[in-house]
Formats: sequence, C-alpha cells, structure tokens
Amino acid sequence: MQIQRFGVNARMSAMVVHNGFAFLSGQVADDTSLSPAGQAQQILDKIDGLLAEAGVDKRSILSATIWLANHEDFAAFNEVWDAWVPQGHPPARACVESPLAFPQYTVEIGIIAAV
Repeated sequence: MQIQRFGVNARMSAMVVHNGFAFLSGQVADDTSLSPAGQAQQILDKIDGLLAEAGVDKRSILSATIWLANHEDFAAFNEVWDAWVPQGHPPARACVESPLAFPQYTVEIGIIAAV
C-alpha cells in the first residue's frame, strides 16, 4: 500500500495520494488582503499546482467542498469558480457559510480528485 504525501508539515499534508485518489487539505489564500474573489482565484491556482504534482488536472476533480466566511460572497465566488471549472467537467460540490479558522480568510476549498 503506497501513500504519497505532498506539502508535509508537522500538522498536515497539503495533499495525500492513495489508491487512485488525491485528497487535498482545505486550501486558503496566501494573500489575505485580496477580496473574496481574489482569494478564490489564488486558491484555485494552488489547487491547479497540487493536482499537477499528482499528475492530473482539474478535469479529474470528483468533489469540492467550499467554505465561505460570508454567504454574501457566493455570487462573486461563483464567477471565479465558473470561469475555472472546465466545461463538461464540473465536480460534485458543496458550498456552505462557515466561520473559518482566522478572520482574514474568506474562502477555503477542499478537493478530492481521481489520479
């Protein structure tokens, strides 16, 4: 049984690949001064990079869980999301409003993809 871990620190891995799946931890923006849409775009770029490390791209995403700190950012988030998701390859998705670990984060995204 082979388990690959990427972006490992003492607390977690940014991605774990096992048995044909890539499990991405909740991704947040590095630049929290960005608007919620800007944070979303930065997160999606990070997801692209992690998936590339696993040898796949966003067409392989099976499921996405999205946490928004404020539901009023839903429309702005969806503009960024809809431009990013490849036509014909939308994943199963859940999007909820939830306080995030730190108030400067406005968006967090978790992904499961096939590899």
